[in-house]
Amino acid sequence: MKTLFAALVLAIALPCSTFAQPASTGSTRTTTAAQWPTKTIRMIVPFPPGSSPDLVARVLNDKLGTALGQPVIVENRPGAGGNLGTALVAKAAPDGYSIGLSIGGPLAVNKVLYSKLEFDPFRDLAPITLVAASPNVLVVDPKLAAGSVKEFVALAKSQPGKLNYGSVGNGSASHLTMELLKTQAGIDIVHVPYPGSPQVNTAIVAGQIAAGFVVPATAMPLVQGGRMRALAVTSSVRSVVLPELPTVAEAGFPGFQSTAWLGMVAPAKTPKPVIDRLSMELVRIIRSDDVRNRMRSIYFQAIGTTPEGLANLMREEVERWGKVIKQTGAKSD
Repeated sequence: MKTLFAALVLAIALPCSTFAQPASTGSTRTTTAAQWPTKTIRMIVPFPPGSSPDLVARVLNDKLGTALGQPVIVENRPGAGGNLGTALVAKAAPDGYSIGLSIGGPLAVNKVLYSKLEFDPFRDLAPITLVAASPNVLVVDPKLAAGSVKEFVALAKSQPGKLNYGSVGNGSASHLTMELLKTQAGIDIVHVPYPGSPQVNTAIVAGQIAAGFVVPATAMPLVQGGRMRALAVTSSVRSVVLPELPTVAEAGFPGFQSTAWLGMVAPAKTPKPVIDRLSMELVRIIRSDDVRNRMRSIYFQAIGTTPEGLANLMREEVERWGKVIKQTGAKSD
């Protein structure tokens, strides 16, 4: 089976794949779609301002509003590792006026990580498009005696249970990626969940936690300012935007790979013509040169897929990370 990274590359390279750009929906729009929208649309982001989903949402909202002829406002509703805001999308009226930009945890993985959720991502959400993806970066407190992944692992082994790490919530890529490293490296470090990546970064800078896997959009400005140290990326090959950083796989963990991704969704039962219109407009926006460049400037690869492409990825992530959860014993609390 293809790695997630390879699948995301194919999303751009092969427009006839399951990640293909939607064809024009002009022939399928109905009166319902023609009358929509007539008022402001809210884009719920289940993470705080300054987080990577928030940064990406603010690349898209004005352009989407222009395309639809109505304002699209970003509404930050952080909490419970993204579950709170994503649940608000799932429970919203399916009328096209509430959409959400969320991550792989609430959109897929938490279905197998949590014994009880307020929503079922496959039953209560309608996929619109896979927006973007990024590797995570392993960052540490620069005062830590670890200048490489090997040194970080050696340090953790020398003091089991003494170091801690932050994540953007249970079930997030930042959580499960570290749990995977813990299992493969045989280390014992303690998980501390936070509302979003800015809070993880702040905790590392303040010396409250030792490390974390964080998306480069929020981490690299602090790394470049000398306030955090970057050790490696989690992509299967070196990142085109961070070629100077080795991969975790290069550091002695062959096959190690993890990708943070963002998907746009709506409440289930949102009319299909509305979903199709949203998908068409978003894919056009996401694949524009301007947005590609803006995404790249915050270390994200712009993608843009059919609703079916995002649905396929959600199912694949449940299968992929479900195995990791079973292997690592990762828990939601």
